[in-house]
Amino acid sequence: MGGFQDRTLSLLVPANFIRAIRESGYVSLSTSLAELIDNSLQANAAVIDITVGRSDPDALPRICVEDDGDGMTHDELAACLRFGGSSRFDSRSSLGRFGMGLPAASLSQARKVEVTAWQADTAARAVHLDVDAVAHGEEALLLRDGARGAAPSGCRVVWTECDRIEYRRLAWLERALHRDLGRMFRKFLARGVTLRINGHAVEPLDPMLLSTELNGHAARLAFEPMRYEIATTTGDTSFVTVTFTVLPVTRWHHLDNTTKRKVGIVGHGGVSILRAGREIANGWYLMGGKRKENYDDWWRCEIEFDPALDEHFGITVNKQGVRPTAALREALEPELESIARVLNARVRRAFEEVKFEAAVQGACRIAGAADADLPVIRTSGRTTGALSYHLGADQMSGESMFDLTLKQRHLNVTMNIDHPGFTALYVPLQELGDSGAPVRTALELLLLSFARSVASVGASEQDYRDLLRVWGATYGRMLQKS
Repeated sequence: MGGFQDRTLSLLVPANFIRAIRESGYVSLSTSLAELIDNSLQANAAVIDITVGRSDPDALPRICVEDDGDGMTHDELAACLRFGGSSRFDSRSSLGRFGMGLPAASLSQARKVEVTAWQADTAARAVHLDVDAVAHGEEALLLRDGARGAAPSGCRVVWTECDRIEYRRLAWLERALHRDLGRMFRKFLARGVTLRINGHAVEPLDPMLLSTELNGHAARLAFEPMRYEIATTTGDTSFVTVTFTVLPVTRWHHLDNTTKRKVGIVGHGGVSILRAGREIANGWYLMGGKRKENYDDWWRCEIEFDPALDEHFGITVNKQGVRPTAALREALEPELESIARVLNARVRRAFEEVKFEAAVQGACRIAGAADADLPVIRTSGRTTGALSYHLGADQMSGESMFDLTLKQRHLNVTMNIDHPGFTALYVPLQELGDSGAPVRTALELLLLSFARSVASVGASEQDYRDLLRVWGATYGRMLQKS
């Protein structure tokens, strides 16, 4: 009886597999290089040098990544370009996991890759992979002697014939790498790891803007970081740490758009997700039904987790995206969405205060010009000179509609934005825009003149604060009945 004989079939067609792996989904050169940097960090490297160049203007780029890490044994080197050949396969202790990063990332950008490793007591050896050679049926991996680097141990990865790089000008490419890698590895750079591109150090780029100082101010924590305990697939638990920051609207709103883009105020808001300290995604994640608005550029969120929670975050093989599970979303989203809405409202209110202060400058100038014709108020032993005026707005406790201070010929009046009078008087006038300006100026002069009159009666500070409180409470209750 005829039939097929039993025989072993190859799982892969090497030539087709190599072509397919080149389409492994790395969205940029930065994300591909991040896989190599992960390997260097996992090998305890303190210095990582990236060199990008061309042999001539028309040649394809060549990229070299060299580190001073632990290096590899000859057996580890022989396996490093095999898919899944890592000795740390499925590890949850650090950055790597599947053993796919080095070969997949390399082939996504280059047609040829060579890895050289050396250790203190061994000679340098190299392994070479050529896409075109494999496509023609030749040996997939070639082992040969290599050249040691300057460090006692380390590793060097060289990509040649990089045919997937979009940048024609390498200076532009270098700037993009500084920006992207500085953000992805900001935690490691801040801890002292040195990463250089063509000899220039990569600086940490923190989207939270806690260390970015402009006009003497930086972002600040919205509140202390929150920790969520999540069950892992192995039955243990691990923590997700969530940190929110808010940007100083009143100090930075006036910056020009070029500065805002350069610093990262505009276009960099949202959520940064870090796995084992390395950013793997940034965008709008785990915010429930809250949609992103322009105001949301003025607060930031950072979510950090350990590899033990990879399944909950839906980590992809190339570690450049997340797909949170329903269980994770249920644990985090309700509170994070609520916080996002609160911070959005806080930013919106801050911009309203900024607009308020800008609009009242005219009334303050008028009041200052009129003060020379008014009875002199004695302040701190001085009786000469007209008063200067400032009218602002802020959240205040209590029932007063406004507060005032008079120091060294300067009268500062602060409106209580939580008082019913602020909403009743100012919101309609703001909606009228320029057409409501004369009425608004008249209202502001009424408030400034009342504040000046209160300050001029010579009462104690407690007495006039009691007056403001009683008047504010009375006015507020009348408005509530209207």
